[in-house]
Amino acid sequence: MRNLVIVIAVIVAILGYSSLFTIQEGERGIVIRFGQVAQDEDGRPVVYQPGLHFKIPLIERIEKLDARVKTLDGQPDRFITSEQKDLIVDAFVKWRIADFAQFYLSTGGGNERQAEDLLMRRINSGLRSEFGTRTIRDIVSGERDELMEQALVQAGDGASDLGIQILDVRVKQINLPTEVSQSIFARMRAERNAVAREHRAEGQSQAEFIRADVDARVTVMLADAEREARQIRGEGDAEAARIYGEAYSQDAEFFAFLRSMEAYKESFSSGNDVLVLSPDSEFFRFLNQMSGIRSE
Repeated sequence: MRNLVIVIAVIVAILGYSSLFTIQEGERGIVIRFGQVAQDEDGRPVVYQPGLHFKIPLIERIEKLDARVKTLDGQPDRFITSEQKDLIVDAFVKWRIADFAQFYLSTGGGNERQAEDLLMRRINSGLRSEFGTRTIRDIVSGERDELMEQALVQAGDGASDLGIQILDVRVKQINLPTEVSQSIFARMRAERNAVAREHRAEGQSQAEFIRADVDARVTVMLADAEREARQIRGEGDAEAARIYGEAYSQDAEFFAFLRSMEAYKESFSSGNDVLVLSPDSEFFRFLNQMSGIRSE
C-alpha cells in the first residue's frame, strides 16, 4: 500500500506539473485539443492571456503565438504605372495577429514565415493595383499618401482571412530601374557637359576680348609714354643747347678751352689711348699754347 500511495502521489505530481503552463508577456496561447483548436461554451476559440494557466494533461497542448507588432520588410519589387513605366518600389508593412485561432489554422500551425509570404503577396497585389492607376508624376508629386492608404485598405481586406491585422503600409523608396536610371544619368551628364562647353566657350571669348582690349590700352599707353619721353628729352636737349649757347656767348674763349679740356680728359682717361694727329692740329691748340707759356 505504501508503494502504491507513493506511485500515485508521483503520478499526481507529474500530472499536476504538466497541467501548469506560463504565457509570457507579448504572447498568446491557444489550446489544441485532439488536433483541433479548443472552443469555449460560446463556441469561441480558447486564447490564454499572459500569466499562469492550467490545461488537461495528455489531452490538451498549448501553442504560443507572438502577439507583438511585427515589421515585414520585403525585397524591392518592380511595378508598372498607368503609362507603362517601370518603377522599383521598396515598401514595408506593420502587422500583428488579430485572430489567433484563424492565424494558426490558415498558416499551417502558426508558421510566421508562411504568413509573411502570403501577406507580402497580397500587399504587392494591392500596391500593384494602385500603381497601375497612376502616372509617375502623380506618384512622385503628392499622391503617395493616398496610394499607401488605398494599399492599406486592400491589404487589410485581403489579410483578414489569415487572422492578421494590417496596421500600416509604407513606401520607403521609389526608384527607376537600373537601366533607365543609367540612361537618364547619361542624358543629364551630356546636357550638363554641353552647358559647360557653352559657358567655357563664352568665357574664353570674353577672355580674348578683355585680353585684346588690355593689349590695345597698353600699346596706347606705351606710345603716349614714348611720345612724352621724346618730347621731354627734346625739350631738355633744347634747354641744354640754349644754356650752352648762352654760356658760349658770354666767354667764347673760355668755353672753347673748357670743351678742349673735357676732350683731353675723355681721350686720355684710360692711359693707353693712341692718337695719330698732326702736331699743328686744332686739337692740340691749347696744349701748344700751354707749352709756349712754359717755355717763356
